[in-house]
Amino acid sequence: MLDVRRLRILQHLAAYGTVAATADALHLTAPAVSQHLAALQKEAGTPVVEKHGRTLRLTAAGELLVAHTEVILAELAAAESGLAAMKGGRRGTVRISAFASAARTLVPPLFERLNGTGTGTDPAPDSTGAARDLSLRLSVQEPDEALDELHKRSTDLALVHSYTVLPRSVPAAWEQTVLMEEPVLLALHPDRAGLEGLTAGQPADLSRLAHLPWLTPGPETSCYEMIQRACGAAGFVPDIRASSSDFSVLTALAAADAGAVLVPRMALPDHTAPLSLHPLVRPVSRTVFTVCRAGTGKHPDLRAVLDLLHETATALDDRTAGRPDRPR
Repeated sequence: MLDVRRLRILQHLAAYGTVAATADALHLTAPAVSQHLAALQKEAGTPVVEKHGRTLRLTAAGELLVAHTEVILAELAAAESGLAAMKGGRRGTVRISAFASAARTLVPPLFERLNGTGTGTDPAPDSTGAARDLSLRLSVQEPDEALDELHKRSTDLALVHSYTVLPRSVPAAWEQTVLMEEPVLLALHPDRAGLEGLTAGQPADLSRLAHLPWLTPGPETSCYEMIQRACGAAGFVPDIRASSSDFSVLTALAAADAGAVLVPRMALPDHTAPLSLHPLVRPVSRTVFTVCRAGTGKHPDLRAVLDLLHETATALDDRTAGRPDRPR
């Protein structure tokens, strides 16, 4: 009979890539991991890993076992979530990995609500009405890195995004919840917008702005790829004059008439003047969504965080509903 603990070790090896990293993640020694893998191969009756240079890689049998292990671990997680919900009153830690603008805009209200500060409310209740006492742990990461952390079980919830011009692949078995969809806006200095024949809030045709200098996030980000694709669809390669992964830097440069920038609405800083903001004639939008591992979404701790995130995103969307830069 296959040992679930050893299957879990194999799954971690698939996620982390090396015995040493797997051992560190599971708080085991490297020899102990190797011994468990050897015992698993005996149980399976066929090799599940093979040497590849100085590392190990999964055989076809190993990949098959990992696929089934994901299902087994999801069912175990669902069972644990169900038991926790039945017991009620559970207090724990929820680890969140979020991209920067979501960490700035959507996550702080979670701390306020859970701590009962800043809103004049008590901590968020659970399904029994009892006050929660959750502890949040936040790491700010690009979506790809956040999903990788989720795969490695180093985080409980990934707060990620995708663009209409840049879809994001997520394992079908994982649980996804869309929080909001927001437009990508063109930001220009008002004088520059006037020279281009644009009034505030007027949709902009990127194909008529190829001559402008451009400001973009760093090439390691998906937002950079979004801008490349949006400009490419308009028939040009942007002339990049400055790059920064901080949109507040990019919008400050745009406000100084250093160039044009495409920015998701939520990434705009609180004070954007003097900027002229424009939706696009060929709209580009960003979908913000949460991802958690299969079977974990009903755990009361994680469920409380998901519900609060949804409330926060809905409130943010409502506050911007009447803005002229919002596409109709």
